[in-house]
Amino acid sequence: MIKVVITGSNGLLGQSLLNLLLKDKDSYQVYGFSRGKNRSGREDFNYISIDITEKEELDKKLEQIQPDYIINTAAMTQVDDCETNKQACDILNVDVVKWMTSFASKSKTHIIHLSTDFIFDGKKGYYKETDKPNPLSYYGLSKLKSEQVLKDSKINFTILRTILVYGKVFDMSRSNIVLWVKEMLEKNKEITIVNDQYRMPTYVEDLAMACKIAIDKKALGIYHISSNTLLSVYEIAQQIAETFDLNKNLIKPISTSTLNQTAPRPPKTGFDLSKTNNELRFYPKSFKEDLQIFKESLK
Repeated sequence: MIKVVITGSNGLLGQSLLNLLLKDKDSYQVYGFSRGKNRSGREDFNYISIDITEKEELDKKLEQIQPDYIINTAAMTQVDDCETNKQACDILNVDVVKWMTSFASKSKTHIIHLSTDFIFDGKKGYYKETDKPNPLSYYGLSKLKSEQVLKDSKINFTILRTILVYGKVFDMSRSNIVLWVKEMLEKNKEITIVNDQYRMPTYVEDLAMACKIAIDKKALGIYHISSNTLLSVYEIAQQIAETFDLNKNLIKPISTSTLNQTAPRPPKTGFDLSKTNNELRFYPKSFKEDLQIFKESLK
């Protein structure tokens, strides 16, 4: 029986992971760490209400459980909030990873850690795992620091970098690009979308599957997980409208410079997925195909 702790189990990826791993209760014993009450709609796992930014509390719980794997999905991901509140960003995105790594070095726990395309400056796109990071924002820097914590350690770790995750779970505290665009267009509201930032959005079910594959294959090192097509955010919105039969004339293109965002965004990210294909035997689909699957799941 593999003991798995999922941090951020109330989040989009956290709940998706619960749903995936709990399909195989003979293989996985699952613990969910999150703040407040369990929002997953499931009672068939060990839910622990915890503030993981309290080191003593985190240490105590991990000591009690002695997990084989920690899947760390908890993070401060609002890019502008990280820029204005660097201390809170550092505690959750960096310090917590240091504490988990310190625990793992004594307990032989394998950490699967989620990272981001925002560690890159976005000058070239189609980034390989080995490309040199150069984050433009404090959020990107904090995630790069957390990667470095793992790289400098002696523990077994897997870093899964991902881009613009979307999907739907039981009880959501935050929206995502697909749900937001869909909701706005369903209300016949005009929306403005940047046409000079390029991304490869990631379906949350794919990301959860990649985490499970990392466990099953005992994969080590860094892997890139996203859909396989680079699109402008404007094109992403257009495809959402097409898939859900909504009015794409309501989507108006704008340039990033008109937004006055606190933190800079990388213009063009996207991943080279060949290492993921070759080593994990995982073959992500196009955004269009994933959207269709997501649409079916909503029925």
